[in-house]
Amino acid sequence: MSGTLDHVMMRVEDLDESLDWYQDHLDYEEKGRWEADTFTNVYLGPEDVHEEGAVLELTYNHDGRTYEMGDAWGHIAVRVDDVYDAYEQLMDEGVGDYRDPDSCGGSYAFVTDPDGHEVEIVERDHGAPWSLDHTMMRVEDADEAIGFWTRKFEYEHTGRWEADTFANYFLKPEGAADEAMAVELTYNYDGRSYDLGDAWGHLAVRADDLHDYWATLQEREAEDYRDPESCDDRYAFTKDQDGHEIEILERE
Repeated sequence: MSGTLDHVMMRVEDLDESLDWYQDHLDYEEKGRWEADTFTNVYLGPEDVHEEGAVLELTYNHDGRTYEMGDAWGHIAVRVDDVYDAYEQLMDEGVGDYRDPDSCGGSYAFVTDPDGHEVEIVERDHGAPWSLDHTMMRVEDADEAIGFWTRKFEYEHTGRWEADTFANYFLKPEGAADEAMAVELTYNYDGRSYDLGDAWGHLAVRADDLHDYWATLQEREAEDYRDPESCDDRYAFTKDQDGHEIEILERE
């Protein structure tokens, strides 16, 4: 169905090291690869990804560049049956201790991949083990950010958490499967601003028909960042109110 999140893209400095990390520790397998003259894209996910599930895209640029993490992107989250068992397994495998379950109230934990991208571990009773549960982005205006996803993409709230200093809002397309990835919008109350950096790339949204979906987004006043024609009619890009890039693509 149109609107489902297809993948999240992250840039990596050593492709082999990153592939080994995700394949060895999260049991990911290669789902697809695109080799270009100057870069390589590799798509990864668990063996049993749900038809509405999302995958991870690792982008490796061949020129040996380094990246700045920034703070406008937060993390990806992966599903497990038991957060304590999963964290202990990762520690036994040599993954660095970052934020253990006890330090997070016992309901989640965090590790980092070889490039420093944060990976949250959350308990869920659905989805394949280690499948992508959500991607977190920080926003400067919660009302504007929620309005962007509800008006442009027809997303709806699937959860929210209000704390003393921040709020988290989870959104998905109406009717999306539990196994579909959500977007988590984090809003800090102190009015801070954020740096996008370049270690994170984009979120990708599936469309049944690229050109029809793009036309609808333009009617809803989404930013015309890279239209289908400029991308060889294979995909397109818009941006949210904070500058996070969102790819639109057809997926068979």
